[in-house]
Amino acid sequence: MGQVVSVVIVILSIVLVLFVLIQNSKGGGLASNFSSGNQMLGVRKTTDALEKITWSLVAIIVVLCITSSGLSKSTVKTASEVSDKVEIPAQGNGAVPEDAPIQVPGE
Repeated sequence: MGQVVSVVIVILSIVLVLFVLIQNSKGGGLASNFSSGNQMLGVRKTTDALEKITWSLVAIIVVLCITSSGLSKSTVKTASEVSDKVEIPAQGNGAVPEDAPIQVPGE
């Protein structure tokens, strides 16, 4: 589930970058070129729509990031949870005696 949310965040981030690049703060960006063919919406209406879409995308990405954070915390195990499941062998089982000779490979 967390991977799906991450993929959606990446896709929405790319779309957000495209919407930001279309806009120009002085009204001379690509938005003015798109609105010239449309008689219903003027430049001002188009830039208002692009701005609303941009802020909506930002809000959706923030909500998804918080959701993703919550999902990742539920799947991460703490060190105490992991150590409870690990079995440590007793020292007497399979241990090398202290007086055993040390063999160095290659000799």
